Amino acid sequence: MKENRFEGLSDDQWQVLEIFLPGEAEKRGKGKPHTPWREVCNSLLWILINGARWCDLPKGDQWASRSATHRWLGIWQANGTLEKMLTAVREQAELEGLLNFERLAADGFFFSRKRRRSAD
Repeated sequence: MKENRFEGLSDDQWQVLEIFLPGEAEKRGKGKPHTPWREVCNSLLWILINGARWCDLPKGDQWASRSATHRWLGIWQANGTLEKMLTAVREQAELEGLLNFERLAADGFFFSRKRRRSAD
């Protein structure tokens, strides 16, 4: 990472996350081979860190496609892998003194849902 711009996981950062992922994902039949886990993690973290839209995901050798990244996000949310990975990242950041809970702020976007009138 350079100057608040996420450009992919370093080797040390990857080692923290790699342990939560299986060796290789099963191939889903015919078609393209499985995207490497590191590329999926790079892409997912880019989206989470930047709060960006899926269509803005960078293209290149270190990034996965948005469809692969989105698919694995859903799988990892459902089976608890994402929570384990994010917990490991937070714990590592705490150990390295990278988190300052005094300056912690919550940010959220809230809107009220407009109710439709029933067609009576």
